[in-house]
Amino acid sequence: MEIFLKVRRHKTTIFLDTKENATVADVKKMLSGLIKRNPEDQRLSFEKQILDDREELRHYFQARAQNPATIGLMLRDLSTGEFETLQITEYSQPPELPAAMDKDDGSL
Repeated sequence: MEIFLKVRRHKTTIFLDTKENATVADVKKMLSGLIKRNPEDQRLSFEKQILDDREELRHYFQARAQNPATIGLMLRDLSTGEFETLQITEYSQPPELPAAMDKDDGSL
């Protein structure tokens, strides 16, 4: 069975899919190829809980393609050695429709 993930950090969103028996460390290895940061410089969280590298993903959630699990990504500041706090920028909303397009009166 596959697990679908949405990894969020600041304005970045990365979509991944993997097997449910993959570990958190496996996900970090996948991410390291994309973001060019070592797995030990990454920290993943789900619902305000830091994920343990040794745990399988199915321990935390079951996520399908229609509803991927959102996990947060925090990176280590290489100058201080400290991890950043989780920051995720909300998605923008589409602009309001003009009044002329707001309601369909059924006429064509």
